[in-house]
Amino acid sequence: MTADEPLYRRDPEAWRNHLAEGNAKQARKRVGADAILRDEQGRVLLVDPDYKPDWDLPGGMIEANEPPITGLIRELKEELNLELAPDQLALSCIDWVSPHGPWDDSLMFIFDAGQLPAEQIARLQPDHDELRRYGFLELEQAQHRLRPYVWLRLEAALKAAESQTVAYLHDGYPA
Repeated sequence: MTADEPLYRRDPEAWRNHLAEGNAKQARKRVGADAILRDEQGRVLLVDPDYKPDWDLPGGMIEANEPPITGLIRELKEELNLELAPDQLALSCIDWVSPHGPWDDSLMFIFDAGQLPAEQIARLQPDHDELRRYGFLELEQAQHRLRPYVWLRLEAALKAAESQTVAYLHDGYPA
């Protein structure tokens, strides 16, 4: 070991402390995950949360140290009493959302869950502490109910799902 070589190269505890210091200083990002869910007519499920002015895709914010797909599954169960497995969800979009208002930047994941069978739709039960209502909407209706950047994200995610790719966006636009 040379005199100018960092101590942590040979000392596991010093290395762990070095990593912990770096982890404490690095940026933290908010992460959200939403789902594209369709009915037999191809309409898209939107929810009307009581804590925001516009309709949205079902899903929500991911908890600390929770994988996005796990958080989405949790959110769908909490919001709609909908149980999905990870293999029913395919990543179709990642959108980096720049800082806006009081919010720092975030990463939004959109997963395609395909078409829900009628019997599963019949069992949907919205959490009325969080959602006013939900509905399956034609894309034109969805465009009018979603915030513009959420619409752009949904539109890109649908195109990506159709082509079996993943869209990467910045504020709803291709990066």
